[in-house]
Amino acid sequence: MVKEKAYDVAIIGGGPAGLTAAIYTARETLTTILLEKSMTGGIPTIVDQIENYPGFPERISGMELMQKMRAQADRFGSQISEFEDVGKILPEKKDFKLITENNRYLAKSVIVATGGVPRKLGIISEQEFLGRGISYCATCDGPLYRDAELIVVGGGNAAVQEALFLTKFAKRVTIIHRRDKLRAQPILQERAFKNDKIRIVWNSVVSNIFGVNQVEGVEIRNVQTSEKISLPVEGVFIFIGWVPNTEFLRDLVDLDDEGHIVTDENMQTNVPGLLAVGDVRSKPFRQIANAVGDGAIGALTISKYLEGLHR
Repeated sequence: MVKEKAYDVAIIGGGPAGLTAAIYTARETLTTILLEKSMTGGIPTIVDQIENYPGFPERISGMELMQKMRAQADRFGSQISEFEDVGKILPEKKDFKLITENNRYLAKSVIVATGGVPRKLGIISEQEFLGRGISYCATCDGPLYRDAELIVVGGGNAAVQEALFLTKFAKRVTIIHRRDKLRAQPILQERAFKNDKIRIVWNSVVSNIFGVNQVEGVEIRNVQTSEKISLPVEGVFIFIGWVPNTEFLRDLVDLDDEGHIVTDENMQTNVPGLLAVGDVRSKPFRQIANAVGDGAIGALTISKYLEGLHR
């Protein structure tokens, strides 16, 4: 029989929001377990350079920033368990039971910080060429494509930032965007427009990806004229948004139309004692800085909640 371990707070997800919550709850002397299904750090670990996080005027790599957050959480005594995927949360009379493949945890409160996964294009060939020319991480796979012709799909901050990173290796990077203007921050747009290795195809989507054993090209369809053209490329990098990791909570908490968790300004869901922080939460902006803010608010809210239980 699997032994059930009891904590004041269980945090699900080890990105910036979850790690910040762990720093705060452990510092409040609450017994804290953080469960992360892969490695702690989340999406920022694959970001080459972060230049808008306060306190680092010379920029910092995402990996280094997350390592510093992890070290701080460790210092205050948070227990971090990696490669534990929470499949279900069961509210009980006084606790929540968290079920993973190998363990059961009891916690008086829960903070969900599960973030999201890359949104897919939704075409058949996407899965076929995954790892053979299709990627969702420029920092991970960019060095494999030296002097190559590459496609970046998307027009937001992530797409433009990763396109700029890929120019370190690629011969040329073509951004495919379904609208007639980018959504990225002006400073990123300016850098892209000035970069000789970047070109942009407007009002277009990728309708097919083809090749034999590896990606050899893409078919692009103009959304206004329906005209189709083919471009020879060796790699396709997709940055069209994120899908929140909330499937395991679908019957437990209120979700918005996109599947994000609905909370109040104190990060509380409709379930007392269960909070949500970071990118998994329904909100207009998703940045490391406001994920950290969410984590801090959530942890302080939990502290007050637990004080109320002991009265």
